[in-house]
Order: sequence, then C-alpha cells, then structure tokens
Amino acid sequence: MGAVPRGPGALVLGEFQLSGGSWFPWHVHDHHQLAWASSGVAVVNVAEAHWVLPPSRALWLPAGTVHRTGASGRTALRGVYVDPGRCPVSWARPQMLTISSLLRELLEYLTSAEVGDDARRRAEAVVFDVLEPVAVTPISVPMPDDPRARLVAEALIADPADPRSLAAFGRAVGASERTLARVFLAECRLSFGRWRTQARLRAALPLLADGMPMDGVARRVGYSSSSAFVAAFRRAVGVPPGQYFAGVG
Repeated sequence: MGAVPRGPGALVLGEFQLSGGSWFPWHVHDHHQLAWASSGVAVVNVAEAHWVLPPSRALWLPAGTVHRTGASGRTALRGVYVDPGRCPVSWARPQMLTISSLLRELLEYLTSAEVGDDARRRAEAVVFDVLEPVAVTPISVPMPDDPRARLVAEALIADPADPRSLAAFGRAVGASERTLARVFLAECRLSFGRWRTQARLRAALPLLADGMPMDGVARRVGYSSSSAFVAAFRRAVGVPPGQYFAGVG
C-alpha cells in the first residue's frame, strides 16, 4: 500500500474502494492505523486473529503491526494513519474501537482538503479524546499442518454447520479420533471442540454484520438455537453479538 505521506497534523486519511472478497496483501506501516469502513464491512487479520468491522467499529493497529485488510462485500475502507511522534494514544496491541456519531463526523470533516492547519489540529485533538475502546477478544482459527487434520479443518471452514463428530471425520481422513484430537491441541493450541467453535464464530461475523437475523446465523453456522449461539459468542469474544455490532443498521 506504499508509504504514508506526511500531513500538516497527526492524521492522514485515505479511502480505498474494495469489492467483496478482495484483500490487500500482508503489509506493515511505520504509522499507527485506524482501519475503518465508512460503508460495507471491513475484515482485518493480524497473524491468526480475525476482526470483522461494520461501520460502527474500527481497529487500531499500532505502528509495525503486520496485517492484511479486506472486505466481505463492497466496502469503502478508510485508512486513518497516525504519526506516532504526535500521537497521545499508546495502545501497544490491536484494539477495537467504537465509531460514535461524533467520531464519524470528525473523520469525515478531516477528509476535506479545505480544512486549515489550525482547524485540523483542533479537530484531531478531539478525535483522540473520543476514541472509545471495546473490550473484545479477537477470533483466531489457526490451521493445523498435519494433512489429515487440515482436511478436517478445511471441511469445517467450508461448512461450519457440518455436524460430524471428530471420530466421524477421522474415518473420512484415515486417522483415529485420538490422533486428530492430539494434533489439534499440539498444532492449533486449541482442543478440537474449541477450534470448531472459533471456526463457527468467525463464519458468523460477516453474516451478523450483513444484518442476518440471529436465528438464521445460528442455524447457518451449526447451532440449534440462537440462545446457544449467543452464549458461545459471549464466552469466546467477551460481549454478546448485539453489543459487538451495536449501532449497525
């Protein structure tokens, strides 16, 4: 994506139009970045961590964070780049933020080339004051290297509602249930059950962001009820889906 140009203040804003399923390759910036979609749904990966960002959410990426950014549908991605030397925010790790109506208006205002330097600096000071973190755990779905376990993982990513047990998967790929369980724990650092939950929740995020009803999302990713899905989401992410996507729509 190239170097970030220097602006008159601490912030430089850019906009990129992305079609669904498109990704920028893995890259890194010397600047901090606030990844935000003003319309559509952005997706950000940092190592194995996975964030889905409707317009009500953004992700703070500290300078030096290797990441890739994409879109689950047609998306207007805003890149807000922050000079670390002029930034009062010191988050050392990626941090999800709320895009309040005030913050959205400030960011839109700062995209205008007609804003003078003094006015820009005053507006930027307010931006930093209104950044509001959301306490969530990113969803990680590490892939196993073992070819048999990888076939199981790929089958569940293709169809997270696949109801087969690990023993049934083992018969399909030529490995015992015990062997596959050991491989998932050793290579993914998750039990198979937890890995399957993470894969289901990751598949649910873009459906939720697109406004699919909770019952439909739950069935699509393999839960028998919306209450079971909401409980699993809350345990893994730290907040229920309604709070994660608060302000969407």
